[in-house]
Amino acid sequence: MDTPVILKTFHRGKMKEYFVMPVEDLHTDLGVIKLDELGAKTFGDTISSHLGAEFIIQKPRAPDFFTHAKRSGAPMTPKDIGVIISNTGLCSTDCVLDAGTGSGILAIYLGGIAKRVVTYEVREEFVDIARQNIAQAGLSNIELRHGDIVAEIQKIDEKFDVVTLDTSAAAQVVPFVPHVLYPGGFLAVYSPFFEHTKEIREAIEKTKYTEVRTIETIEREISFSERGTRPSTARVGHTGFITIARY
Repeated sequence: MDTPVILKTFHRGKMKEYFVMPVEDLHTDLGVIKLDELGAKTFGDTISSHLGAEFIIQKPRAPDFFTHAKRSGAPMTPKDIGVIISNTGLCSTDCVLDAGTGSGILAIYLGGIAKRVVTYEVREEFVDIARQNIAQAGLSNIELRHGDIVAEIQKIDEKFDVVTLDTSAAAQVVPFVPHVLYPGGFLAVYSPFFEHTKEIREAIEKTKYTEVRTIETIEREISFSERGTRPSTARVGHTGFITIARY
């Protein structure tokens, strides 16, 4: 194996999980794991530490990269990514234009579904982190470009089925999206603040988009215990607004 793996075990009633590249031995409180032994194993097998603790070998999926991948900032959360995927009907024949790559987490989710993803990031140091994360995800259908989408979108001569924007400059980009979007395609914009969202809606209203809606998703986990079942006191509240528009 030359890609990341998840090593998972249960110890004293609690799960322990490690996201590792099989390049060096892994030292844990349950013993040392010889990662070179992974070459003779496959996903679903187990590997043991020198103290005899057994770890299940799992293949990382997009949520694992959200949890474990190196970050350049706060990535879009799975609950918001889910809103984009479900409301745009993203599928395996789609080509996606993404801007504001950041750590590459959204691009990884999109790349696991879409035929092709082209993603732009203006900050060079973020490009390096995203490129590493995307390479670890093993997705060859993601093209990472270093550039300012505000200027670059006017030069793009390709067409896309879905355009996703997670950038403070989104309102400046919105007017040019129809030039790169197939008729019937979707624009999805993430914005953390009311003021930013209002700017985006105003920009959309000046362009020929239809079926415009802005969504906020609040996630509440349910807690199960001997005392009873109730919403967890720890919850994922506001993270951002998702504005979906169809062209």
